[in-house]
Amino acid sequence: MSSKHPSLFEPVTVGAWALPHRVVMAPLTRNRAPSQVPTPLMATYYAQRAHPRDGASLIIAEATPVCPEGHGYADTPGIHTPEQVQAWRAVTDAVHAAGGHIVLQLWHVGRISHVSLQPGGQPPVAPSAIRAQAKTYVIETTADGRRVGRFVDVSEPRALRLDELPGIVEAYRQAALNARTAGFDGVEVHAANGYLLDQFLRRGSNQRTDAYGGSIENRARLLREVMQAVTGAIGGERVGIRLSPVTPVNDAHDDEPQPLFEYVVRMLAPLGLAYVHLIEGQTGGPRDYQQGAQPFDYAALRRAYRDAGGTGAWMVNNGYDRALAEQALANGADLVAFGRPFISNPDLTRRLREGLPLNPLQRETLYGGGAEGYTDYPFAAP
Repeated sequence: MSSKHPSLFEPVTVGAWALPHRVVMAPLTRNRAPSQVPTPLMATYYAQRAHPRDGASLIIAEATPVCPEGHGYADTPGIHTPEQVQAWRAVTDAVHAAGGHIVLQLWHVGRISHVSLQPGGQPPVAPSAIRAQAKTYVIETTADGRRVGRFVDVSEPRALRLDELPGIVEAYRQAALNARTAGFDGVEVHAANGYLLDQFLRRGSNQRTDAYGGSIENRARLLREVMQAVTGAIGGERVGIRLSPVTPVNDAHDDEPQPLFEYVVRMLAPLGLAYVHLIEGQTGGPRDYQQGAQPFDYAALRRAYRDAGGTGAWMVNNGYDRALAEQALANGADLVAFGRPFISNPDLTRRLREGLPLNPLQRETLYGGGAEGYTDYPFAAP
């Protein structure tokens, strides 16, 4: 990394990739994959945002379950069947033809699911049998044949048995290999936002008394094993991780997030990751959100990672505009991820660079549906 304060629009090498600038497209669930298989419309959507100068330097594709039990929302694409792998190949080919880079976010929702979305109608799995105060998205077919989406309470989970955990690790490892077969430049392991790996990390959702519960080291054990398996399969230089130390999304909470996540980043440091992706504050909400009496110290978290030998790029995320992004780079960040602005602005980087107005977001078309509010947002005039 450069010793001077980099510009948002300055090139950077991240892991295995030479990126043209530092504007990253965050993973964004859109629920447009019926039968859990990517569609040609998805290839159009990602390719629109892949221009190396005007779009994202790196696209992190939407959260994608690593196994059938990992699904928790209707119409999300998987990466665990040959059909899914083949369909994703059309997406990555389109992105690469446009000159872009794309990685796949590997996902297991854990307890944030509904029995109607689980194989055989079984309960979702979790570290402990604690139901989350959260909702998920299901699609039902009406009497006249229409598919209508709605949000419902998540189902009560069952606790994973100790002998099932190696299978979870193997699902992530195989998913990383599948992603490479599908043409992705790498993967991001989703360990944030109250999903399975995050559930194991936090006392609020992990009340196990075996080797995967209790101490911070034990609660981080599954994440350690997953990250070792994924980096061992495809190389750390092609792997990122997403963390969200204080977000309350999906009923995620822990009474001591600072020591927990400082332990996690020190644990990750030797793996040679491409990047660490931090959600600052509440996902989709206040950047200054905190849990407990003390504000979370993100600078201390970054220092803990660097002091432990971590060399991956430090990516920040949550409510950034150009001014905040430039300040973050001046304060030590390497990359800035933008989420919803990329939905309505496929040429977001150009708009940020030139100070052009942003297209407004159509919130009613965020989840489900077709091209409307997905591939029909206009580019700025030449």
